[in-house]
Amino acid sequence: MKPKAISRKIRRSFTLTPESFEFVRETRQRLGAKSDSEALEMLLREAMLEAKRQQIDAAYKEYYDTASEEELAEQREWAKMTGPNRFRGATD
Repeated sequence: MKPKAISRKIRRSFTLTPESFEFVRETRQRLGAKSDSEALEMLLREAMLEAKRQQIDAAYKEYYDTASEEELAEQREWAKMTGPNRFRGATD
């Protein structure tokens, strides 16, 4: 018998504009969510992932904006050594 996953959720009540409510409802239908809450959870998860991607992009940008020419040359050399096919399978 598999153990049940325990999910801790917090029950909250929110007031939405009619446009936001309609968007959640359409998202629910489009993604096949079981409830508006699940659809809203999916939308929030997507927004959190996008925020994280933006943080990572900003960190990369900061690194390359502040890296010395020596560091950048090392990065270019490493990229040349590994080559574009480094992680491709033998059949590719």
